[in-house]
Amino acid sequence: MGVLTDYFRAADAAAVVRALQDADDRPLVGGRDPHFDGVEAKRLDPDVVLGELVAAIRRVPWGVDTVDERPVWPTAPEPGPDGPRGEDDPWATGPWVVELGTAVRDTLAGVADADVPAAVARWVRSEELRPADAGDVQPLAEELIRLARRARDADEQLYCWICL
Repeated sequence: MGVLTDYFRAADAAAVVRALQDADDRPLVGGRDPHFDGVEAKRLDPDVVLGELVAAIRRVPWGVDTVDERPVWPTAPEPGPDGPRGEDDPWATGPWVVELGTAVRDTLAGVADADVPAAVARWVRSEELRPADAGDVQPLAEELIRLARRARDADEQLYCWICL
């Protein structure tokens, strides 16, 4: 089972929650009538794989705090460690949406076009992307960078939709 991820921009978390409540099986990103401008980036989780890209751009080692995020969906409180995790528990079944910190958006948006190939070359050395080739993943990195620039220019935040 793989993790599916889509990255998108929105004005705020309230707009994301409204879209999720009114989705009517429409995708948030992609498709004929998407809710948001975004990038379909399957298997690119925000914590590790996107974090590795952010670290590569910053030229620092990846760490658990590289990507600052906060949960947006589901809106129900997450059960404690002894709480139920049944089929009806949205925290167990997904989808989940997290808002990425402004520093992540600004790191992606701020990388110079001329520096992207070198950042991608560092990114593909991460364990999670092996045995990927830089030429294969550079278009995805460029899409994420352009999305971050549009979000920054519109004073919006970046979000990640995650589903199993």
